[in-house]
Amino acid sequence: MTLNPDVVIVGGGIAGVATAYYLSLEGMKVTVVEKDGIAMHASGYAYGGIGHLGKTGSPGINDPVARLSSQLHADLKSALELNTGIDIEYRTKPVLTLAFDDAEYALIKKHMTWTRDVLGIPAEVVTTSEATELEPRINQEAVGVVISQGNTNLNPQRLTLALARAAESVGTEFIYDCVTGLMKDRTNITGITLTNGSISAGSTVLAMGPWTSNTENWLDTKIPIIPLKGQILRLRAHGSPVPASVSWGSEYATSKADGLLWTGSTEEEVGFDELPTEHARNHIFQSVRTMLPYTKSATVAMQTACIRPVTPDGALVLGPVPRWENIYLATGGARQGIMLGPGIGRVTADLIIHGSSTVDINPLSIRRFDG
Repeated sequence: MTLNPDVVIVGGGIAGVATAYYLSLEGMKVTVVEKDGIAMHASGYAYGGIGHLGKTGSPGINDPVARLSSQLHADLKSALELNTGIDIEYRTKPVLTLAFDDAEYALIKKHMTWTRDVLGIPAEVVTTSEATELEPRINQEAVGVVISQGNTNLNPQRLTLALARAAESVGTEFIYDCVTGLMKDRTNITGITLTNGSISAGSTVLAMGPWTSNTENWLDTKIPIIPLKGQILRLRAHGSPVPASVSWGSEYATSKADGLLWTGSTEEEVGFDELPTEHARNHIFQSVRTMLPYTKSATVAMQTACIRPVTPDGALVLGPVPRWENIYLATGGARQGIMLGPGIGRVTADLIIHGSSTVDINPLSIRRFDG
């Protein structure tokens, strides 16, 4: 194999493919290497919620990337459909956030204040009876409800595949092989080695999700990323689609364009196990029945499981690798990987092309884990 792109990207999930997309739009010659297939892991089986991440009523260190990414998602909706013909099923609807005790009620009101006063998104506290005007099937035992506007969800697999097709249409090449190491010249990373050859490149991006931790020995750098398993049910439920997204703590349920009610998700530290389990199915069923009791008679159309990349502080790892030249990390999206994906891609592309980004990513550097 003889390739010499400007940039080689390891990983065919949302972070890697979004980076390829933005680089290719700037005329860069890009090769993406993926061991399985595009969107074959978390980017193909996530929920696909697109909303801001200030859920505790205050910004986190992902906040600047989240704000950028939210803008980019809106732009991608029309651009990708026009360029690829793929409908990414981008839908905006209100969110009903439920509380079933006083502590939960206090928390959702705090989140509402952040959403409304800082982000400028319409949100208000309503009584349960008022909320039933929008969705009469919510659990009447909720002690309080917040309605917020402008939340979006999409089909993550379609989004990732559309980004890949758009990048490919302007020259990005996709290679399916296993990366076995990095090529080095002193402190300069000059490419990657594969099971079936090697690829020299001006810059290298590691966007391997939880598998990024496997590169620690290659870089002699601590990369504390672990896999966090999440499982989702897609249900066939009687009656009309739910007109809003329904949320309770970390649980959610919404009707999607496929006519199914998507609900989940679990958080399981079980290593690289991606198999669905009966225990998770029972847990998710119990949660969705708490939110929407009418789903007691629902049946499972599909159960999916994936593993997301999580850092010790729950934030992204984004930017150059210390002590090495021309290599970048782009991972750590955890449960918000789809939301953050375009922002990760845009920032990484800007770092490679321009040497800097308009987004302050210093707090997201891998350096924060030194020592």
